[in-house]
Amino acid sequence: MSTTAFYLLVLALTVMAAGTSLEADAEDFNYDESKVPAYKLPDSLVMQDGTPVQDAETWTTQRRPELLELFREHVYGRLPGRPEGMHFEVAEEDSQMLGGKATRKKIVIHFSDQPDGPKLTAVSYLPNKRSGPVPMFVGLRLFDRNLEYPAAGRHVTSRDAETKKNVVPTGFEKLPGEKVIETILDQGYGITSLDPADFVPDDKETWDESLIQWFEPEKEKRAPDMGKAIASWAWALSRTLDYFETDKDVDAKRVIVVGHSRMGKTALWAGAQDERFAIVISNNSGCGGAALSRRIFGETVARINTVFPFWFCDNFRRYNGRESDLPVDQHELVALVAPRPVYIASAEEDGWADPQGEFLSAVGADPVYQLLGVEGLGTATLPRVNQPIGGHIGYHLRVGQHALADYDWLRYLDFADRHLSK
Repeated sequence: MSTTAFYLLVLALTVMAAGTSLEADAEDFNYDESKVPAYKLPDSLVMQDGTPVQDAETWTTQRRPELLELFREHVYGRLPGRPEGMHFEVAEEDSQMLGGKATRKKIVIHFSDQPDGPKLTAVSYLPNKRSGPVPMFVGLRLFDRNLEYPAAGRHVTSRDAETKKNVVPTGFEKLPGEKVIETILDQGYGITSLDPADFVPDDKETWDESLIQWFEPEKEKRAPDMGKAIASWAWALSRTLDYFETDKDVDAKRVIVVGHSRMGKTALWAGAQDERFAIVISNNSGCGGAALSRRIFGETVARINTVFPFWFCDNFRRYNGRESDLPVDQHELVALVAPRPVYIASAEEDGWADPQGEFLSAVGADPVYQLLGVEGLGTATLPRVNQPIGGHIGYHLRVGQHALADYDWLRYLDFADRHLSK
């Protein structure tokens, strides 16, 4: 039996096993492992014409480009590359932030040479104690860019079964919490945040009054595979990486793209397309992110396309209620990051994002990492809570709810330290 066939068999057996029953956030959605339908995942290592992928060269030159095109056509859509006339402006630089620990830069990224053309503002914090260019975390909404002391994480909380109130679980009281951003800086990393409101708002009423009009102003001319919000947010992350390549304070070869929830979907898509990102991190990204679509657990393709019709390309709507017809599934999105390190994180009380489905995507991506000669996840057994696992594919399931928490950040720092030699 081939490695790929073995892992797909393990996936099928895992799906049939009873999982933890998670409390429903809404009616008419499945939160019961015993009700997950039977499904067959597309094989990452088989071309669309049935040809097996048996070596790294075939993956790199044929299968990987084929999968990227399938995701562009059917899920995220496509957008142009780096625009001509793009240029950068450091609008503000203050070296006395966080009590003198950090330098804050406000960078305006102009997408054209027109003064009134589309643009966005990225805010970076860099450690003042640095001897050269630093590795950088980058994402959307990582902290409030307007606060003097921005917070990049929050305390882990759980829902008390009796009172239904949020409580801090035992053992988590002393994690850094609001001090996470200082911990990131103290460990020699920078952190940069974008705000989608600058260029494509996360709002179904106003998203179209934005950068989207610059890509294609006439709605009737927009192709069904044209990218919308998530594709645009990912595009902006790549343009921010273009800026990092010009900043002497940033090591552009050690940039880590990270995102939570919808921005976790974005981070995965950005990292899948743009191989310049050194590490890709998905935090509680759920449907359309790390969770397998075919499991029909928690949020579904039909639900996400109905409530957020501006996130994915129009073609994705064809698969509302027809997930098994998708030519791809999310384990192949994770595999597109290979052989670069990727980290997927879930939260125990986040049934809407399907923690089991997120883990199974990591399992499903493992054969590609093995083919490319690096250690992937290394197991098909869901780890215990608060037990990080993996090699170049990292994973943890922590206690608590849907959030980018202090615990998550500390694990991402550990992962970055392991894979990026500082």
